[in-house]
Order: sequence, then C-alpha cells, then structure tokens
Amino acid sequence: MKSIQRILILPILMIIALSVSSPAQDNLPQKLKSAIAGFKGDAGIYVRHLQTGEIVEINADTLFPTASMIKIPIMLKVFDLIEQGKLDYGADLLWYADSINYPYGDGILYSFQEGKSISLDKIISLMITYSDNHASLWCQKLAGGENINRWLDDHQFPKTRMNSRTEGRHEDWKKYGWGQTTPREMAEMMVMIREGRAISSAASETMYRVLTRPYWDDEALSQIPPYVQAASKNGAVNQSRSEVVLVNAPSGDYVFCIITQNQEDISWDASNEGFVLIRTVSRILWHHFEPGHQWKPAAGIGKY
Repeated sequence: MKSIQRILILPILMIIALSVSSPAQDNLPQKLKSAIAGFKGDAGIYVRHLQTGEIVEINADTLFPTASMIKIPIMLKVFDLIEQGKLDYGADLLWYADSINYPYGDGILYSFQEGKSISLDKIISLMITYSDNHASLWCQKLAGGENINRWLDDHQFPKTRMNSRTEGRHEDWKKYGWGQTTPREMAEMMVMIREGRAISSAASETMYRVLTRPYWDDEALSQIPPYVQAASKNGAVNQSRSEVVLVNAPSGDYVFCIITQNQEDISWDASNEGFVLIRTVSRILWHHFEPGHQWKPAAGIGKY
C-alpha cells in the first residue's frame, strides 16, 4: 500500500513543483504594471514570446512618438526599392551634399565633405547601427515619406506613420515628431523581419543582421547577457524614450517594445526616468523568460 501511495504522491508533488517554478506562473503583467506605476508620464508596453504565445499589453495600441525607431520603417521601404531593382544595396554610390545634413551637429556623416561618395549599404548601416540622423534623412529622401506610409498601410501597420517631411502630416508632426507608432505595431514589425516576412527572406535576413549590431546598447540591451543575440532600435527626444528589442533567448525568441511620452524628466543622463524604466522592463523580462540564468551586469559596468 505504501508503494502505491508513493507512486501516486510523487506525480502530484512534481506538478506542484512545476507550477511554482514555471515562468508562466510568474505574474509578469503585475510586475510590469508595478514598474510603471510611479512613472511621471505615459508609458506603453507590448511583450510577446514567439514560441509560447505569452503576451502582455499595457497601452499597447496607444499612439506614441517613434523618435529614432522610425528608422525601421525607413529601412523597410529602402529594402523594398532594392528588391524592386530601383536601388542597389552594395553597388549604389551616393554623392554627399551639405543639403542632406541634419541641422544639428551629431552623427558620423556630419563631418562628411561635400562631393564625397558613400555606398547605400553603409548609409543604411549608419542609420540603424549608429542611429545617424544625416544617414536617416538621406534614406528617407530615397524612399519618400508618402511611399513609406503606403508600405506601412499595405502591410497592416495602420497606426505607424512617417510625419516629418511628408505631405499632409504636419499636424501629426507637431504632436508626435518624426514619426508615430504603437508598442504593438513596432514590436510586430520586428517580428516580421525576424521571421523572414518583410520584403523577402533575403532582405529580412540582411535587415535582421543590421539590427543586431547596435552601437547604442546602454538601456534595454544592458540587461541582457552580451553573449545573447538581440536585434534592437531605440529612440529618444526630450519627453519620450523608446526601444524595441527582439531577443534570441535560450528558451525561445521574445519581442518587446516600450515607449514613453509626456515625461516630466527631460534630462539626458543615465538616470533619466525613461531610460531607467526601459532598463527595468528589460531586466524583468529577461528574468521572467530565463529564470534559470544567473547572469547579471558586471560590477562597475556603469563607467563604460
């Protein structure tokens, strides 16, 4: 009889243990709600684990400024033109003119000399990897703001829009700046690229490689082990901070996008409330989806 009881009890104990330790039982929505509870501004979050289907949505369909995340839609339309044969990714040499310059002195192309040439693939890399605004305006000029918006409409991203330098978008530009989107649409745009459904499988693969080489890795990426690949694009303006990330985690890919607006804190150091929130959300998600991993940022990493 004792042997039979033991046989019956062991599976029950195993089920209890699994229910306690399973990430699915971790109250992720509550943790994320707590993370933004005291935030002085508005925040939206969208999370999806691609294998398990777990989703968390907090203001996921609310419109927010894209800031530099708009460079993903720019890239998508440029690759669409490459696929059509209207541009050549590696062979096109584009001639720099001061008229393309972003009006503020930042970015690598800022110091470029009039009349010098650079290939299209390098401009795209500068736009995504270094978030160079001069390169981004150049790519936007090649693609056309109206064409970018048509592409977004055709691919079921009705809320994401290019506003700056785009006909009929002046009022939206005054409200949202360069572009506007929702956490859900920006995250699912990244998934489309990851799954090879953007433009073509070859274009998607190339774009994904570019997105996995970010120079700006101080926020969401700082909470993910450096040996785990992640594709990302962040953005920032005075009252908004944002980042979209797709993590190729050991337990399976997960994507998330967090965007803020109407921030009270408009500082630009690491302690900015928006930057802190992005790091906090990324850390919560990593430990939720990878509970067995003991990695944490190295002591003293802040000075780098």
